[in-house]
Amino acid sequence: MRAVVQRVSRASVAVDGETVGAIDCGFLVLLGVTHSDDPATADRLAAKICALRVFEDGDAKMNLALAEVGGAVLAVSQFTLYGDVRRGRRPSFADAAPPEAARALYERFCEAVGALGLRCERGVFGAHMVVTLVNDGPVTLIIDTEELDRPRRA
Repeated sequence: MRAVVQRVSRASVAVDGETVGAIDCGFLVLLGVTHSDDPATADRLAAKICALRVFEDGDAKMNLALAEVGGAVLAVSQFTLYGDVRRGRRPSFADAAPPEAARALYERFCEAVGALGLRCERGVFGAHMVVTLVNDGPVTLIIDTEELDRPRRA
């Protein structure tokens, strides 16, 4: 799975002009699924994102996690995160999981966030969505589950 995680002071997603999900303080998570992902991948990514300490404490240090600031998650499915632009001018989306599999793992991710005790608002899978956000910081992280086990550079 691949996620773009943005720390926000507010974010919302609308479909056909109607707001379907909205949060104040928290994370907007744009979530892509690939062929090798499974429920364990979704659970692991949810746990990783919810435990990120990127909210400021009383000393203005990024030291607090989502639960410690009363934050929430707005999860938006985004197959284009697996777009391959190495050749030509039109991206290939061959690395994105088929919709049925991607939908199930997107839902699993959202359920895993909820199981961790956090509110998880959602977009509408497969719909044309308009996402609005106020990025706080700005703080934006890209997480690829295939890279989580690789050692950090020294």
